[in-house]
Amino acid sequence: MITTINENDFIQAFKNMGRGEQFSREGLQELFKYYEEYEDSTGEKIELDVIAICCDWTEYESEYQLVNDYDMSIKGGLDEIKERTQVIEFDVWNDPKYAHKKHYLVMNF
Repeated sequence: MITTINENDFIQAFKNMGRGEQFSREGLQELFKYYEEYEDSTGEKIELDVIAICCDWTEYESEYQLVNDYDMSIKGGLDEIKERTQVIEFDVWNDPKYAHKKHYLVMNF
């Protein structure tokens, strides 16, 4: 049995599982787009598994933080990480003065 969800349902599912703070709101929106595009491109329907998504992905608030986390095994920086796994770059608008920050979602490997 399959239930179709929208972006708000997707985000709410994380809150309901106590994982609402695992990713930024923008990060969850990007993950929703990623999985929607995956379903569209493969024709395969995906079961929403909040815990699996939390285990599969990590959100980083800066390129430095991301590269530093993988520094022990990767010396080529962000480009090398992108060669090894899925990386989604996106902006987070967290300031009323329209300041934004680049964030990164990385499929853990």
